[in-house]
Amino acid sequence: MDASSAEYAANRDAMLAKLGELEAEHAKVIAGGGEKYVERHRNRGKLLARERVELLLDEDSPFLELSSLAAWGTNYQVGGSLVAGIGWVEGVECMITANDPTVKGGATNPSGLKKALRAAEIAAQNRLPSINLVESGGADLPTQKEIFIPGGRSFRNLTNASAARIPTIALVFGNSTAGGAYLPGMSDYVVMVKERAKVFLGGPPLVKMATGEESDDESLGGAEMHARKSGLADYLAADEHDAIRLGRGIVKRLNWHKLGPEPKPDYEEPRYDAGELAGIVPGDLKVPFDPREVIARVVDGSDFDEFKPLYGPSLVTGWASLHGYPVGILANAQGVLFSEESQKATQFIQLANQSDTPLIFLHNTTGYMVGKEYEQAGIIKHGAMMINAVSNSKVPHISVLMGASYGAGHYGMCGRAYDPRFLFAWPSAKSAVMGPQQLAGVLSIVARAAAAGRGQDYDEEGDKAMRAMVEQQIEAESMPMFLSGMLYDDGIIDPRDTRTVLGLSLSAIHNGPIRGADGFGVFRM
Repeated sequence: MDASSAEYAANRDAMLAKLGELEAEHAKVIAGGGEKYVERHRNRGKLLARERVELLLDEDSPFLELSSLAAWGTNYQVGGSLVAGIGWVEGVECMITANDPTVKGGATNPSGLKKALRAAEIAAQNRLPSINLVESGGADLPTQKEIFIPGGRSFRNLTNASAARIPTIALVFGNSTAGGAYLPGMSDYVVMVKERAKVFLGGPPLVKMATGEESDDESLGGAEMHARKSGLADYLAADEHDAIRLGRGIVKRLNWHKLGPEPKPDYEEPRYDAGELAGIVPGDLKVPFDPREVIARVVDGSDFDEFKPLYGPSLVTGWASLHGYPVGILANAQGVLFSEESQKATQFIQLANQSDTPLIFLHNTTGYMVGKEYEQAGIIKHGAMMINAVSNSKVPHISVLMGASYGAGHYGMCGRAYDPRFLFAWPSAKSAVMGPQQLAGVLSIVARAAAAGRGQDYDEEGDKAMRAMVEQQIEAESMPMFLSGMLYDDGIIDPRDTRTVLGLSLSAIHNGPIRGADGFGVFRM
């Protein structure tokens, strides 16, 4: 790659513009409920959600924030009123979630619930202890129809984690009421802040209405009452800083050990500049790019042993290490997946499972090839082989959407529905059933054929308007911020951070054992 070329400069400018848009959205997330509610929260002598997280983490340690754009494009605050991510506490990788009380008192909305459930799923899959920093008024009641029934899974997840001997810790800084009271109730360890934590199934007004009993917050659900009488609180904290100290102390005594293999300590940094990743993907995704340029700036020592390089060249496969962890990589080269690429991927995935090697999928595909020649050559069964292999592979998968990720190619490259441990997107990524022009064109052809079948003249002006409308809609729904808002990825990342993000993800994955599949489904030959 020539970093001094006009093509590179144009690609870089397009990427930096997208990153500027992303930064503006992240600023909204960090702003929480806005200046008014942030100031009111501070005036109560309380720390903000992100300040609590920062104090909990080991000094100068990384924090891999997840689903930061949850709720983007909805009526809810971007971020879903919840901070979630993986960070180090006393040297232990933990899944950390923190309610943002500056956004409707930390009440859970539908997007925040999806984010919390995804965080719990990641914790379970990767054997991560969880620490919940709690201050929430419970469900956002006007949206209860979208929260109540699926929300019960959050409590089930806590008990399942405990049964799997994965610790769960709740640090309660304020309200944790109604259904939210079960979060500390089902956690292994509970810390409550004196004179601040309030944990009860029904507050004083509800108790008055239901039973006629007069009570106050402290006697009904205060921290001191739960520490001295009900036994719900295991530790009584003097203040927020003390609660965080106690939480760190709990983690310190967990006697936690990773079950996966240790990374090699003597790995080399890539030989090529990671900053150049900003100029690799063209602004127009119809223009192909070589994923080896990405791999060379991500893997240890830029050392990549390519597998079957002369067969199925539209898919690059091979072996490398990343931050000392061995990995197999599948990366789309020219977009389209043919029969050869599908068979090559199937064999490579099987080999990775035999050697217990995690897989990284780098997406830039328009899907499997269509047409009479390819159908007759068996593209369906060969594509099915690849999807079969991805579906039944047991080694951990990580997906990164760099460019296009369309059609069944998204599935074969381990899209969200195929349970990758982590899935991240670059700002340049797009994902849909097919490209906007192709989808609009298909609808036009079908409508034209239907009109001909009825013996009617076709409305060309109406067709033009329909195509423009559909293209605009699909383009908007293919964009990474739209998809991230729906929790279809775990975050949009700066391409220059890809090596770091993958390294943090691999480290988290290795909290659990790494073992390949013992068998696959029937491969149609």
